[in-house]
Amino acid sequence: MSTTLETGHRINLEKTAPGLKRVRIGLGWKVNAADGQAFDLDSSVFLCRKDANDDPVMISNAHFVYYNHTTSPDGAVVHSGDNRTGDRDGDDEVITVDLGRVDPAVMEMPIVVTIHDAEVRKQNFGRVSGAYVKIYNDETGEAIAQYDLTEDYSDKTALQFGSLYRRDGEWRFHAVGAGFKLNLATFIRKLGGTV
Repeated sequence: MSTTLETGHRINLEKTAPGLKRVRIGLGWKVNAADGQAFDLDSSVFLCRKDANDDPVMISNAHFVYYNHTTSPDGAVVHSGDNRTGDRDGDDEVITVDLGRVDPAVMEMPIVVTIHDAEVRKQNFGRVSGAYVKIYNDETGEAIAQYDLTEDYSDKTALQFGSLYRRDGEWRFHAVGAGFKLNLATFIRKLGGTV
């Protein structure tokens, strides 16, 4: 049975689903585009170590997985590719993680969704509804947890849906729901990468 999370909640995935080896992260949303301009939302995951302040820092630019670089260097994290419309039923974009293959240096994986060309198109998450992230056991297809982003993000152009992170040797998920006025390049720099 799936656990429903609220902003700030954390769940130990391995205790909730004993024997868990692979997770599938499903991300979904609906766009209410009133001005006819197409919305293109892009999901990304950053494979990070922790710095001295316990903040996530990308290991290298190769540890940024998104529609144009779909596999992490260790082969553990795979992105399904870009869905430019967000109009299909079910998950719009999917990231799979083979937990046992993740590089031991990786301690956290922030999961972020940005709006492509948001500044140029004058778009923000105020026109996006029904955003969610679901965590599945990839082997059984069973949903482990779901987090619906219900806050008002009307002036935000990037959202951190959540983070997959490792603590005491076990994988957990944190429902973050933090909005930012950043584009993808700025977010990469925020996590220590270069553009």
